[in-house]
Amino acid sequence: MKIRPNKVQFVTSDSAPLEKARFAVIPVPWEKTTSYGHGTAKGPAAVIDASWQLEFWDEETGTETWKEGIFTAAPVDCSLSEKKFFPYLEDYTERLLRSTRAVPFFIGGEHSVTQGLLPPFQRRHKDLSILHFDAHADLRPEYEGNPRSHASALYPASRATPTVQVGIRSVSHDEKEYVNAGRVRTFLAHAHRDNRALIRKVLASLTDTVYMTIDVDGFDPHVMPATGTPQPGGFGWYEALELFRAVCSRKRIVGADIVEVAPRKADAVTEFNAAKLAYRLMGYLSAGGRRK
Repeated sequence: MKIRPNKVQFVTSDSAPLEKARFAVIPVPWEKTTSYGHGTAKGPAAVIDASWQLEFWDEETGTETWKEGIFTAAPVDCSLSEKKFFPYLEDYTERLLRSTRAVPFFIGGEHSVTQGLLPPFQRRHKDLSILHFDAHADLRPEYEGNPRSHASALYPASRATPTVQVGIRSVSHDEKEYVNAGRVRTFLAHAHRDNRALIRKVLASLTDTVYMTIDVDGFDPHVMPATGTPQPGGFGWYEALELFRAVCSRKRIVGADIVEVAPRKADAVTEFNAAKLAYRLMGYLSAGGRRK
């Protein structure tokens, strides 16, 4: 399977071939189990379109990250049935990792896509840990009878791989037994208001090799308002960036996903901020992050 380029390139007008790119952006517009607000299937295209409005020079890192090469793939085929989609996404991700040294940034789509993305990373990196940035624990074994639900996004991976959760401020009765148990370390938002202390604990809890999964509702709604299940009290922009910069500089980031952008007609705040976030994370890795 050849990874096809998209007609639109992420934050660069120059087409960067996959084999030469430092970063790869892969749209995954999957939406099947959203339980409140809808529209995450439109998130990847909106984020990529918004990326054209970014300044290519990053004022914080002092870098022009696009010059290192950013490949944007055509959207992953999400027309398949659920039974076929997740094996397909897992195989797609496996083939992607075999074909490039670029750090992949998957843009969702609902958070359930993380279930299809993580297994190839788990097989490839025996010391892998997961940084899970979210308002919700997403540790239900199943939700409404579906183990592939967005509410179960981290359950399968967390059974085998150390999973560090930040920003969590919504935990169901069904999943509370998995919070701060087994391989899961959960930093509940209300109990960890000191950001610098939190960062120290997060860094100590992660292994050397990290996959980052970022649900935009981990931010406070004033930062990322257009998402399906917003919760009050999340991270501010600079608090989150302080955390991400520390992780990117101290750990080896092998992949990331940014999910649950649900564009709305009222404004383009969330898709622009998600594009800015992706580019800033690339900037952190470009400026001082450890090579994949």
